[in-house]
This record gives sequence, structure tokens and C-alpha cells, in this order.
Amino acid sequence: MKNNVTAPRWNLDSIFPSLESNEYKKAVADCDSDMSSLEELIETAKKFTREHNESFDFPVWLKAFLTQQDRILAAIQTLRAYAYAVYSTDTTNTASLNNITAVDEREIRFQKIEIDFKSILVSHSKHLEDFFSRYPEFSEYSYILNEQIEETRHQMSKDEESLAADMQRTGGNAWDRLHEQLISNMKDENGKTFNELRNDAYSADPDLRKSAWQKEIKLIESNRIAFAACLNNLKGETVMLNKRRNWSNAIDRALASSRMSGKTLEALIGAIEESLPIWRDYFKAKATFLKAHSMTVCASEQEGLAFYDLFAPLAVKGSDKISGKESLLSRTWTFEETRDYIIERFSSFDKAMGDFAEKAFNEGWIDSEVRPGKVGGAYDEDFAFGHQSRILSNFTGAFSDVITLAHELGHAYHFSCLKEKKAVFFNYPMTLAETASTFAETIVKQDIIAKCQDDEKLQIIELDLQDTSQVLVDILCRFYFEKSVFEHRSNGELNADDFCQLMKDAQEKSYGDGLNEFRHEYMWAVKSHYYSTGLDFYNFPYAFGQLFAAGLYARYQKEGAEFAKTYISILADTGSMSCEQLCEKAGFDITEKDFWKKGIEMYAQEIMQFNKLCDSHK
Repeated sequence: MKNNVTAPRWNLDSIFPSLESNEYKKAVADCDSDMSSLEELIETAKKFTREHNESFDFPVWLKAFLTQQDRILAAIQTLRAYAYAVYSTDTTNTASLNNITAVDEREIRFQKIEIDFKSILVSHSKHLEDFFSRYPEFSEYSYILNEQIEETRHQMSKDEESLAADMQRTGGNAWDRLHEQLISNMKDENGKTFNELRNDAYSADPDLRKSAWQKEIKLIESNRIAFAACLNNLKGETVMLNKRRNWSNAIDRALASSRMSGKTLEALIGAIEESLPIWRDYFKAKATFLKAHSMTVCASEQEGLAFYDLFAPLAVKGSDKISGKESLLSRTWTFEETRDYIIERFSSFDKAMGDFAEKAFNEGWIDSEVRPGKVGGAYDEDFAFGHQSRILSNFTGAFSDVITLAHELGHAYHFSCLKEKKAVFFNYPMTLAETASTFAETIVKQDIIAKCQDDEKLQIIELDLQDTSQVLVDILCRFYFEKSVFEHRSNGELNADDFCQLMKDAQEKSYGDGLNEFRHEYMWAVKSHYYSTGLDFYNFPYAFGQLFAAGLYARYQKEGAEFAKTYISILADTGSMSCEQLCEKAGFDITEKDFWKKGIEMYAQEIMQFNKLCDSHK
């Protein structure tokens, strides 16, 4: 077995050879030309509308507009994805920063076109029935066009929207990039990057985990004023614009963008809140186990878990060997082993899914090398041109990195299921986006659980609970925090102390006595999602995806291989209907708390099994 964990860098050549390439320049020029044509269509419609000209054939015009719009959407989506892919692996590169600005300008130009389009659409909405009758091939646009009509209720005047878009480049977007640059370039006294310190949270060495946690907080504290300024100004911008756009509060805007009702969110949050006692029992059981086996340096008399031990592995003595073989969990995985395992597991669900994963690995779609200047965490970026994806991760060889790659490949597979769709349908809500990635994770985790025995089963169950507790309990914490930030920011400015206090309150409300006094009041500076102008409440969609995926996996277990066809069909429809409509199609009523509680029940059973396994090691 290889002892290295050498991870690859991705290859972007099949998209564009470089920012300076003729291919990239042509794509930009074509995008600009297509937008000019679309602007001409807008002016034509304005003229006919202004003159009340009865000869204006709106259905014909709308067909031409939507056809042209799709080309531009594909181009902008690709240019944006490429710009961020280049930037995120070298955040201080001036050329990539300038390119992001150039793409932003084109997106702003397109946003102005969309504002005019929505106004025209509202003025001629009475002709939509005729449009769908004459052009049935556009029937799938029905939900999106009606959604755009509704969005006009939350739109400022054209000049105000134009100004807001222009100002965002030096406002919210700039604060977001400052946060990324600070995070990606912070290092400790030994040159260890902030993201490398974050990865130490998964180490089996308790001293290293605590030391990394202390250094992480120290690095954030040294930049606390800048981080607080970023978050304060970003949320202030959102509060101001929400008022002008007639949103009662930020959560309403988030629900609309998630294509989800308030009733569904209430049911989801309520179900998670009711499950908090069992999750706190899990945290306390893990803390007791770590202390009993000298796996922590926590000096607390409280029975809860130290924050720096949330991701601590349970390396039971002797469990690293199973029948003479190295444990799947405790060993260091090479990237090649990870590749082969994910392909094999995806293929066990459906050959097409396995073939897709193999293509992603073989064609250089993945950048997993940890290096300075590269953003932390992981993401999937999709490209309309060529209908392909790229995945960024920071691979260290831990089993959690295997799960992360499976998660991001799940996102990419979701995109592949939309290959026959128009670019307008690539914009599915985060709630549904997290379903495919979580389902992919589940395929891998359930296989590992089935293969493990005795002590190793304790480890893999704990790993699953560890991940799920983050998606349910920590996500609830983030939801509480962001909700309180918006409430307080509506009444005035917030500084670092304010954000720390709000985070303390949120952690207490969610984790409760599941954590001891060693917590992390600076998590508001760590999570990049708080710093995006377009991602308010980038939290509950993960909980939605986790529990919806659990429901889908249960159906797969019941129906077997035939379910793959249903699964692909569900993913293909995610861009053309609401969450409630899609879930109803899959046989679920997500507006009822009972649905979400059934998803949680699977994890409740795992917690019971975990507690029993922990007791057997006393």
C-alpha cells in the first residue's frame, strides 16, 4: 500500500486554456454580443408596450427572448464558474481578481436586462396561456415565469436596482473577498495555514486538536476588527436592500430563493429542536468515552464535549486491524484508493453514476491538493459549456476526506442529470441541491457500516453521527445566529463583541449541555457562508437535504436498483418546481413535522447503538 496522499490539481483546459486564451476571449465577446441582441429585444418590447400597439405578438417575442436568454445564461454561468475556479486556487492573483470584477460587470448588465424583462412579462402576463398553447415545448418554463412575476413585488425601480448592482461590486462583494483573502492567507508561527489548522480538528492526537483550536482562535482574534467589519457591513447592506425590496425580513427572501414555504421551514426546524435531547446525549456519551480512553486533554468537570473534540476520531485500541487488514477508517487513504472506492460504491447504486465518477477522476475534474492561497473547505462548480463540473477539496487522506469527495461528486452528478435541460433550469434551490450530495454520502457511509465489525462499527457510526450532528445541530446553531444577527443589525451597528455574544447564545440554545465550557465564540468569522450577499441563511437547506436524502435512501433500500430511474427523474426536475411540488411527486409531504421526524429516527437509532457500544468499552 502506498504511504503518500498525493492529491491532484484539476485541469481546466477543456473549459478554457487560460484567461488570456483566444477561446476565453471569444466566449466573452460572444456573451457581450448576445446581450446586445437581447437588449434590442427588450427595447422592441418596450416600444410596443409604450405605444399600446395591438400588432405586438408577445408569444413570438417571448419565444425569441427565452431562446436568446438561454445562450447568455449558459455563457455567464460558465464564465462565472471559471472565474471563481481560477481565483479560489490562488486568491492573491491580480489577474484572477480583475477577471472576477469583469464577470461581475457582465452579470450586472444581465441583471438589468432581467429587471426590464420581468416588467414586460408582468405587463403581458395575460398572454402567457396563449404562449404555452402555441409553443408547448416551453411548458416547463411555467413555474419559472410565474416565479419571476412574483419577484417583481420585491423589486426596486430600474434605476435603484441598477445602482444597487453597481455598488455591490465595491460593497458586499468586496467585503466577501476580503474575508476570503484573510482566511486563506493566515498562518501560525510555524507557517501552518489557517485551513491546515482547521483540518487538525480531525486528528487522533488530542494535544494537536486543542493546540490547533487555540491557534485558530488566536489568528481570528488578531483580525477580529476586520472580520467584524466585513460581516457588519454585509448584513447592513442586506437589511437596507430588503427594506427597499419589500421583504419583511431576511428569512422571507431566503425561503423564496429556496422555493420553499414558511410552513415547511417551521416543520423542519421544529422537528430538529425536538431531537436536541438525543443529540446532546450523543455529545456527552462521546465526551465520556474520550475521557475514559485518554483521547482528550479536556480538563473540564462538565460532562459535555469540548468544541475541539467534536471531530475527534474514536481510535479504539486494536481496532486499526480487521482480520489482518488495515482499518478502512483509521488508515491514511491515498487519493488513488479514494478514487477506486467511490467509483465502486457509486456503481453499486447505478452504473451510470459510477461511470460519471470515473470520468470526473480520469479527466482531471478534481483539485484536492492542500496549498497556500487556496480557499478552504470544498465545493462543486458546474459549467454549462460542455456540461461538465470541477470539484475543489483539501485532501489529507482522512476518511472524512473520502466522504467530502463523495459529497461534492454527488453535486456534480446532480448537474449531469440536467444535461438535456436548458440553462435556466440549472438554477435549482440549495434545499434540493444538498439532497444529491447527501445521498451520495449515504451510499458510501452505509457500505462502510455494513463492512465494519465490533470496535470499527463504533467508529463509523460515530463518524456518521458526527457529520449528521453538524448538519442538524450545528446548522440549527447557525440558523439561530444568523436570525439574531439580522434582528440586531436592523437596529444598529454590530462589532466583534456583539457577534461573539450572539454566537455564544446560539451555541447554548442548540448544543446546550452537550458542550462544556470549551466552545468557539468566533465561529461567525470561520464560516464563509455568512459573508456572501446572495447566501442569506445558507444553513437550513443542508438540514433539508440531509433528511430528504434519508427518505430517498430508505426508498432505495425498499425498491432496489429500479429506484435509480426515479432518483434521476427527481434530480432532473429540481430546477422547474418548488420543493413542496417535487417532494409531493416523490411521495412526501414536507409541510408536516412527522415527515422530518421520520428522517431523524434513523439517526436516533444510531445514537442508541452508539451509546450501547460505548458502554461495552467501559
